[in-house]
Amino acid sequence: MTADIILHSNAVFTGLADLPSPGYVAVAGNRILAVDSGGGLEWSGPTTRVYELGDRLICPGFSDVHCFFTGYLLAQIQADLSAARTAAEVIAAAESNPSAHTDGGAILACGVRSDIQAPDESALDSAFGDVPAILFVQGGETCWMNAAARRTFGFTPETCWSESYWRLLRYLLNDRKRSVPAFKKYLAMLNSRGVTSVKEMGFDDFYGFTDVLAELEHKGEFTMRVHFMSQPVGAPMNLPYGRAMRDRFQGEFVRFSGYNQMTDGSISQLEGDMKEPYCCTDTCCAKKIDWDGLRADALAADAEGFRFSLHAQGDAAIGKVLDIYEKCLRDTDGKVLNRHAITDLECSDPADLERMGRLGVIAEIYPQIMSIADRAGKLAMIEEKIGLDRGRNYWNRRKMAESGVVLSCATDLPLLVDDIPESVYHSVGALFPEGGEPFNKQNTLTVGQLLSAWTRGGQYNLGRESELGTLEAGKLADIAVLDTNLFAISPEDARDSRVCLTLVDGRVVWEAL
Repeated sequence: MTADIILHSNAVFTGLADLPSPGYVAVAGNRILAVDSGGGLEWSGPTTRVYELGDRLICPGFSDVHCFFTGYLLAQIQADLSAARTAAEVIAAAESNPSAHTDGGAILACGVRSDIQAPDESALDSAFGDVPAILFVQGGETCWMNAAARRTFGFTPETCWSESYWRLLRYLLNDRKRSVPAFKKYLAMLNSRGVTSVKEMGFDDFYGFTDVLAELEHKGEFTMRVHFMSQPVGAPMNLPYGRAMRDRFQGEFVRFSGYNQMTDGSISQLEGDMKEPYCCTDTCCAKKIDWDGLRADALAADAEGFRFSLHAQGDAAIGKVLDIYEKCLRDTDGKVLNRHAITDLECSDPADLERMGRLGVIAEIYPQIMSIADRAGKLAMIEEKIGLDRGRNYWNRRKMAESGVVLSCATDLPLLVDDIPESVYHSVGALFPEGGEPFNKQNTLTVGQLLSAWTRGGQYNLGRESELGTLEAGKLADIAVLDTNLFAISPEDARDSRVCLTLVDGRVVWEAL
């Protein structure tokens, strides 16, 4: 047998060893034919495409295990009103711009300048009548709404964003002339970052978008593997829906991956659930959390064979999630049967990380999270809210690894956009964007551990480790190539690296060589 593609490099990271080594990866059809030292020319034929990659780093394809196409979609399909200078110009631009009008009969636009005084609702009612209209102010934290929008979407300008934007999704996702091209753009964007698999958060029943997933898979138009979850927000957890999706999607590119729910919130907002009170107040958590409801949902899903992901930031929240998972089905070694996970894990108790390892609970970490902070501001927040002593437990990925926790990587996209070299800068270098002194260097990962989390750990999370996640003969050929050997440079220099080649199912889906 001859190869269709041979990738030859001085740095092949298979995911089976801590460090890369010189060699090649030969691909035939959609599978890896061989991985070995040497040039691989023994697999070459007259039509084989040989990539001589020099010192470029070959890796298994990367997996993002917590992202939201819906958030990306919201930013992609709205009309931009930033050129308008007055309220009258904003309204006129929204009325006249075709891209503001969705097939669902709503008007959605963004970019309203924050220095423009919002008009009375009556002016918006006069302009838009019974058509729901939402015009987001720059930054997305507030908006202008007419009465029809309030009635339709059930929120107000003061509560319009992260906790409520899901109410818009039925309109956005069912506007297929926009949502489908945006989804393909989303796939291509992630391919350019070396991402070949994602775990996608689909609110409730994904509001009909599963029909699009089925159609695209039938047409062979996927350039990335999508494992979608149901996150209940507008209705209770729906187990019949999960059963139907599990039965419907069993192909190579689309699968149903269980359920996701939030627990606590940000420590900076006093909403992270902490074991000890905050330094600046007598509360351990300013947010009311329905732990009984979360426990009931997780156990019900577990009994049906579904995996569950719970988002937890504070050390108490992480501990309470583990209390729930301890009640789930377990094997003879005491590990959970249904690959349950905890997402974020901002500030953790080391003892709970050991318990997490014993339970076999997967960590979904955000290795780029430091990119949206600065050292002075973050340390000031930590000192004010929980004190620097507890702050030593921030982003303690090393303890997770040492405790046998399977690590996988996520971005919470669109909060962050996948950039694997940037994740090395932050999670190996322990550096904030401006550089300087590392933060909690004792909690960092090695380059090998981090890349394993992006690859092997991600596919274990998705239940695909037998066919993806490492470079081995017989596995599916999902491969990413970086233009720099990240093992040969300092973390401080990693951000200059880029993905230059991505293969999915043996096909080149991104090339920038």
